[in-house]
Amino acid sequence: MSESTVHVVAHIIAKPDTVTALRAVLEALLPPTRQEAGCRQYLLLQNREHPTDFTVVEQWADATAIDRHLQSAHVQQALAQAAA
Repeated sequence: MSESTVHVVAHIIAKPDTVTALRAVLEALLPPTRQEAGCRQYLLLQNREHPTDFTVVEQWADATAIDRHLQSAHVQQALAQAAA
């Protein structure tokens, strides 16, 4: 593993009435994100006992790759959808 590898663990708690919608938004991020340059791993996990609890586990080649990811159209769209 490279010294510049960036690991991200994002913990997201959905409002109980938005679990299905948020899961759809998060699942829609999987294919385009996994195709991004520098993406080594991008996993979505949902807690079985607490279905409002989501975790995204990411591994990126370097800080530049994660910066590009955060500015990508699909992430920006997901953030807008999740905020609603």
